[in-house]
Amino acid sequence: MNRDPADLTAADHLDAAREMTTTNRPYLAHLLAEEAARRTTSPATAADIRAAFPDPALIREETD
Repeated sequence: MNRDPADLTAADHLDAAREMTTTNRPYLAHLLAEEAARRTTSPATAADIRAAFPDPALIREETD
């Protein structure tokens, strides 16, 4: 199915972000979630989306 990217909704992007998370693609998940956040009208919802899918380049993992 070919779709025009302009027709995709915030929910479409958020669904794709979740799928990328389950397939261990955190950077793609972050980018899709960022687009979902941009397409929402509620600043609080956008903040929640961004918090749920943080930029993996900014996440520090602790090692021994």
